[in-house]
Amino acid sequence: MKKHLQVVGAVVLRNGEVLAAKRGESRYSYVAHKYEFVGGKVEPGETDEQALARELREELRVEARVLAPFASVTHEYPDFIVTLRTYLCEFLSEFCNTEHESLEWMPVAALDPAAWAPADAPIVEKLRVGGNSAS
Repeated sequence: MKKHLQVVGAVVLRNGEVLAAKRGESRYSYVAHKYEFVGGKVEPGETDEQALARELREELRVEARVLAPFASVTHEYPDFIVTLRTYLCEFLSEFCNTEHESLEWMPVAALDPAAWAPADAPIVEKLRVGGNSAS
């Protein structure tokens, strides 16, 4: 039976652009060097919001406010299943990259879901067609 991970991701928008974090090398080739929303696993006893705030502090050294749920998706990879719940967030301080290959502000209108990790791609598509409204 495949492991089922519960993860959260931050949708951070600024001037029509979204923050994209490019993954580095990975033991899973299907996510290596793909873009993703910054975030990570929800630990036992954490709410989604607590996990997301913790992950943002760990990965970007940033204080952030979780504003509202955006979208969620469950995706089955060859080695595991992930349920990704994303939230609109705003940064309350400057940030820096501590984990990813790169961080980029990408124009929402020009996003290419194929450049993103497969679990993130449907959320990217929702951003492209629906803008920044939560649902």
